[in-house]
Amino acid sequence: MKVALVSPYDLQIPGGVQAHVDQLAATLRAGGDDVEVLGPGRAVKVPFNGSVAPIGLGPTAGRRLREQLEAAVPDVIHVHEPLVPWIGLAAATSDVAPVVATFHAWSDRRRLYRIARPIGRRVVAGLSGMLAVSEAAAAYHADALGVPRGRFTIVPNGVEVARFADAEPLPNVADPSRPTLLFVGRLEPRKGLVNLVRAFTLLKSRHPDLRLLVVGEGSEREHCQSLLPARLRADVVFLGRLGNEDLPGVFAACDLFVSPAVGGESFGIVLLEAMAAGRAVVASDIPGYRSVMTDGRQGRLVPPGEPAPLAEAIGVMIDNPALRHAAAVEGRRTVSRYDWPVVADEVRACYLDAVARG
Repeated sequence: MKVALVSPYDLQIPGGVQAHVDQLAATLRAGGDDVEVLGPGRAVKVPFNGSVAPIGLGPTAGRRLREQLEAAVPDVIHVHEPLVPWIGLAAATSDVAPVVATFHAWSDRRRLYRIARPIGRRVVAGLSGMLAVSEAAAAYHADALGVPRGRFTIVPNGVEVARFADAEPLPNVADPSRPTLLFVGRLEPRKGLVNLVRAFTLLKSRHPDLRLLVVGEGSEREHCQSLLPARLRADVVFLGRLGNEDLPGVFAACDLFVSPAVGGESFGIVLLEAMAAGRAVVASDIPGYRSVMTDGRQGRLVPPGEPAPLAEAIGVMIDNPALRHAAAVEGRRTVSRYDWPVVADEVRACYLDAVARG
């Protein structure tokens, strides 16, 4: 099958949707499909949902995308975030081939979306398939657009399970003699690193050997560093942004993965990466994270934005190796459902259904 995969976000800038598109393309190609990936040229960074989205807003972006689709002659078009201007909208309204759309986002704010509801409803009315990466994402878009929840098929994000499961600890960060926490994410307010730093300072009196690895870059880095007392700064290692080849090794170098996001997450891809690496998880109890884990099974879910409960949960997991092991075993069992070949087969089935219905 010839597939045109469309991302409204700049594919040269790291992000969850961009990674999803890239890995889906690779897995579909491995299964024999002919895949062309299309995205914006020059992108503009636009604040959205507590983050920054690099989207194509140039006056010719939509027209250029339509021309690329016409030249590609695909059997099916798969656009991610179809309501994002102008690339998403151009792909979603194309008549070159049946269009399947994946909705990734979740937010606790719907006002702007509801203002655009009339346009959004007209766009989605022409789609041949509507996918959402989680129940949280499906419910958000169904409510915001005023369409039935049943219009959405849940097809989650995928994880390269073997790549994380087989990784060796990254030599320059591993320290088996000390209990190690890991945070991975953009250093922006919604990811909640500030709360983890505060929880870490609370934990150090009872766990003097504890250390924290921080992977990612962003506007919150200096603020988080400033919150650390001078005596603790050597115990929090800011590694910056790492390449995909190093990420599994960092997960393998930690004892516990912590994701304290305060909101804006439609899915828990980093939680699944930790599970694939055989690590227990402590995370915020938010809708996107509840879509992939359950409190007391793969780890612990705690109230978002509250350092004290976060510190307590981390302390319990660090003090109980058997509990961490049981959570890790359950995590490995959980993540097998999200392995990319499994997810790609579900996506391909949606393509076939869209093509059959025209």
